[in-house]
Amino acid sequence: MPLQGLSLIGSQNGSSQGAVFYGFDPATGETLQPGYSTASSEDVEQAAQMAARAFPVYGNLAGVAKAKFLLTIASVLETIAPEIVDRGRRETGLPEARLRGELARTTNQLRLFAGVLEEGSWVDARIDPAQPERKPFPRADIRSMLRPLGPIAVFGASNFPLAFSVAGGDTVSALAAGNPVIVKAHPAHPGTSELVGQAIRECVLACALPEGVFSLLFDAQIEVGAQLVAHPLVKAVGFTGSQAAGKALMKLAASRPVPIPCYAEMGSVNPLFVLPGAMRSRTSAIASGLLGSFTMGSGQFCTKPGLVFVPQSPESEIFSAALKQGVLQMQPQIMLTKGIAAKYASALQMRSAENDPTLSAQSLRAEGPGCAEPVSLFQSSVASLLREPNLAEEVFGPTTLLLTYTSREELLAAANALDGHLTATIHGTEEDLAEHRDLIAVLEEKVGRLLFNGFPTGVEVCHAMVHGGPYPATSDGRSTSVGTQAILRFARPFCYQDFPEAVLPAELQNNNPLGIMRMANGTLTRDEIE
Repeated sequence: MPLQGLSLIGSQNGSSQGAVFYGFDPATGETLQPGYSTASSEDVEQAAQMAARAFPVYGNLAGVAKAKFLLTIASVLETIAPEIVDRGRRETGLPEARLRGELARTTNQLRLFAGVLEEGSWVDARIDPAQPERKPFPRADIRSMLRPLGPIAVFGASNFPLAFSVAGGDTVSALAAGNPVIVKAHPAHPGTSELVGQAIRECVLACALPEGVFSLLFDAQIEVGAQLVAHPLVKAVGFTGSQAAGKALMKLAASRPVPIPCYAEMGSVNPLFVLPGAMRSRTSAIASGLLGSFTMGSGQFCTKPGLVFVPQSPESEIFSAALKQGVLQMQPQIMLTKGIAAKYASALQMRSAENDPTLSAQSLRAEGPGCAEPVSLFQSSVASLLREPNLAEEVFGPTTLLLTYTSREELLAAANALDGHLTATIHGTEEDLAEHRDLIAVLEEKVGRLLFNGFPTGVEVCHAMVHGGPYPATSDGRSTSVGTQAILRFARPFCYQDFPEAVLPAELQNNNPLGIMRMANGTLTRDEIE
């Protein structure tokens, strides 16, 4: 597919009159063609209007028809995989294997949601039949199910050009729920975004859907995204990115005349706790696993372990030495963009200039026009963290901070002082867990996913996964942006009272033509209603 450098407004192309920006190869410093025109205000308006017109049709489409659409997108993306991976590699500096894996995750995610739609029970159908003879008052016939919201604005993420971007988790969950989607592409990978956007547009046509089901807007700045969130026809927002940007979108969504939900995933430090028994029994293994985890993807994962709590012990000295040696042997890591590289370098400089924490190891620095930065290991103590809470702030890049604790009580105090995070990890033995049940209880209140004897930089796309957490990790700790529960963000409960059978959705009809699981009179069943 030839790249046009223009927004995709349904089946049409956007304006070519806006400010032009370019993709950039962070490995070589090369500016990539073509230039991308910023969407105009008219483009935003047209995309919103088309999405609103498409909603009554797409929102009432049968689950199997929406599933066919998602499956078609998956197949087309696989057909053009070499083109997507090549452009993605040039725009992000990510290795080919990583991008192929991310594309597979994206297509598998599309198929996972298609399966949910084909089965159909996700709508949470509930039926309480009429009881006209009930005393002292009769009961009306009351039936409810989840219904889509309307047009959804989705923001592509910088660090996942496929799985959290144009056809990523926010887009697929919104489409699965029955909502048209308008994507604001991330400026770090415009060509990759356009290739995926062209594929989705092709699938809209192939499945005979209204063209406004999908649009893609480009902008290197924030104006287009702000216009999109403020537009009265947009009904919710999905965002993955920085805390500053996420909070700005939350404020904008809440300040509208009619506020809308903004589901923002805003990063996390993902504390990792090594308990004494685990440190004694698996010193080298934990050090090796940690090094791979906090440098994976150049440390640009929102699940990177950025705080590591270790006991004050001889084994921890061995652990620290092994980690230092590993850092010194690493090559500089390619960052996704000039901006991310500059922020990372600034954060390292600020930490290095302070007496606490101390920079205990750093890999070589890179020379040249690209965006490669050193791997860095810092060390401090839990006592310092409790005095200086800013030590717990996220540094986006290949670095982590080791914190030594001297007692069980000090470790528990540190856990209680944490803000909300996406994950927390405990490395321990059975005896460790028995002695630290209170730590587990605290972390259950602090994070959305708690791992045991593993590492958080791997988010399985499955039905049970939760990729969310208490604020400020996300704007709404009741939600997840990964896994099939993500669909619930873009649906709302809707109730029909005393409606004729012929007018009810198939999901709520007495004979259950879809064969889905429903709650009837408080009991889950697939049976017909007598």
